[in-house]
Order: sequence, then structure tokens, then C-alpha cells
Amino acid sequence: MISGIGFWQWQNRRVVVGTSAARVSKGVTQSMSLEVATQDCSALTEAQFEEFLTIEGSFSAEQFAKAGTDWVLCTLARIDGKLHGVTFSTLERIGGTPCVLLGLMTIKRTAKRDSVLKGLMTEAYHRALMAFPDEDVVVGSRFATADGMEALKAVTDMIPTFGHRAVGEERAWGRRLARRFGVDSTYDEKTFIVASGGQSGFLDHESLKPEKISPEITSLFEGVNPKKGGVLIVHGWTMAESLVKLGARV
Repeated sequence: MISGIGFWQWQNRRVVVGTSAARVSKGVTQSMSLEVATQDCSALTEAQFEEFLTIEGSFSAEQFAKAGTDWVLCTLARIDGKLHGVTFSTLERIGGTPCVLLGLMTIKRTAKRDSVLKGLMTEAYHRALMAFPDEDVVVGSRFATADGMEALKAVTDMIPTFGHRAVGEERAWGRRLARRFGVDSTYDEKTFIVASGGQSGFLDHESLKPEKISPEITSLFEGVNPKKGGVLIVHGWTMAESLVKLGARV
């Protein structure tokens, strides 16, 4: 199932800009309209880059600009027309294996942020389903804190995992992703931690219920020093049969 490292083969040609409006879910009024749309990063405007700063997350204008050149797809999440979240990502093959790489994601700190996170991830899975039908897909990103790990709650075989000593191909995937994210110079393959300089992009989400983050997840971040730009590289698998459900649009 896991292939060796190879050249990155982009899977983003003919990207169709799509919008899905959803009335979502528990804890959010039915009148709330969550709209999620994806476009090519090359089509982003100066006004959009300025709008990204209204999210008031962890990233500067320079970091957004870099993400716009480093990644291929930009996904925007709006509630009643106002920007609440953005993802820079790509769909590609590493050594022949389909991957969803979340280069940068940031979500506005409001009471609706869990629904925004769900919407952004559903769009990522939908894009993967369209690009890689009937295939198992690797999903990977960087995390500065445990809060963002909620994004990967649907993946299987998540690495690193508490109490599991990663070996072989599991470590190999960590190294591949560290190289792909451009942070391999300070990466430790045993802990999956980038010691410094790893925050050019990561999954920036603040949990609504931090008290419910498991001690097992929190323990993975004991060696991560966000003040030095430290991050944890995490990946997991989405099986083909699961991707059909995860990527379904409402």
C-alpha cells in the first residue's frame, strides 16, 4: 500500500472552483450558511490576501504570500459571506501514493470554528475523492499544538501515535513529508518533531473544548517548542471506502 519516495506528480490540473453551502450541525443555528470554495492559488488577488489577515490567526501577510507560491490550491470558508477559514494545500503523488498535503490552515476564533474546520476538511476529502477515486490516500500536515489534531480525527493509522514506536515505512513517511514541507534540516525521525523553523505553515486551530483533548494526544507535543518554530509532523490514511463518505458534499 505504501510506495517509496519519488518525484511529486501534481494532481491539480483542471481544478474546478466549487462551492458547497451547508446548514450545519449541532450547536449552530440552522440559518447559518457555511460556504466552502476552492480555487487555484495562482488566481488569488491582492484583496484576498488582505482579507486573510482578518482571520487574526497565527500567520502574517508574508506567510500567506509564501503559502500562495508554495501550494497549489486555496480553500476559503465563509459564514454569511464573511471569511472564517482558509487552507493552502495540494493533491499529489509521492512515490506513486496519493496524498492530501495541508500546507497551511487557519480558522477564525469564533464559536463556529468547529463547523468551519469540518467544512474545510470535507472539501479536502472531496477534492481527494475526485482526484484519486478508489484509492487509499495519505493525509499529512504540521501541528504546533494539540488543538489542531481534531482535523485528523477521521484518518486511520495515524502516525505518530501514543504508545506506538514507529518503524520502517512509518518513519519513512515522516521523512518524506518533512522534505516536502521543507523542514527536514531540524527534523527528528524518531519523534516526528521539527525542532525549529517549521512554522512557515501548519494547521492553526484553537479547540472549543480543550479539556476534551486526550492526554495521549497532548503527550505527543511534549517535545514541541512553538516559540522556536517547532511543529509535529503527523500523517494518517484515509481508506477508499471511507473517502467516499468523508468527501460527500451535502
